[in-house]
Amino acid sequence: MGSIIQNAANNVGANGIFSSSALNNSSLSGISALPSGVAGDLKLLTTATASASASLSFNSTYINSSYKIFKFEWINTAPSTGADMTVNFSTDNGSNYNVTKTTTLFTTTHYTNDSFTELGYNTGRDLAQSTAELQLEANIGTQSDMGVSGHLYLFNPSSTTYVKHLISRNNLAHQTYTTNWFVAGYCNTTSAINAVRFKYTSGNVQVGTFKLYGIGAN
Repeated sequence: MGSIIQNAANNVGANGIFSSSALNNSSLSGISALPSGVAGDLKLLTTATASASASLSFNSTYINSSYKIFKFEWINTAPSTGADMTVNFSTDNGSNYNVTKTTTLFTTTHYTNDSFTELGYNTGRDLAQSTAELQLEANIGTQSDMGVSGHLYLFNPSSTTYVKHLISRNNLAHQTYTTNWFVAGYCNTTSAINAVRFKYTSGNVQVGTFKLYGIGAN
């Protein structure tokens, strides 16, 4: 790759921009591999598909010191009965999901007929040093045109020095409106978090695809 890198460098102008002829099919055809990190640090670790499941959980098989950041995604998930989607965390590989959390959240809502819009802090669903389930989205129905998609980042869960920060964003498609939840906070523990569980406040996780990625390999 040395000659390719040198040729590319020769085509960078004083403004730092490549000339139009810098890269073409022939100049790139000799590349057989990219240096570590160039292809990206996001690594899919596992995929789970819900089918009337009581919950979806990921344990230390995947959540360990191999990565600094873990990203959870859920795609078109819905409950078996009208319910709220929640998450909780464990320091004993899933025997208990009761980590103390402090969180904050705000929501945006827009009705399909344009009759109502809202942006506001949701004081009734945040947590203040609580071990309760953390709500990620509310009032999710069972109709085929309803459901939730979103993601959650968990930062450095294997640390035994620092608390564990988290950020989540979800969108609910309802029959009459769409609402977006922005959730953030921290798990107030210096013990390593090694399991994460998603569930609904009632009923099962009827459908949905859940993916777990690792970011920033150690």
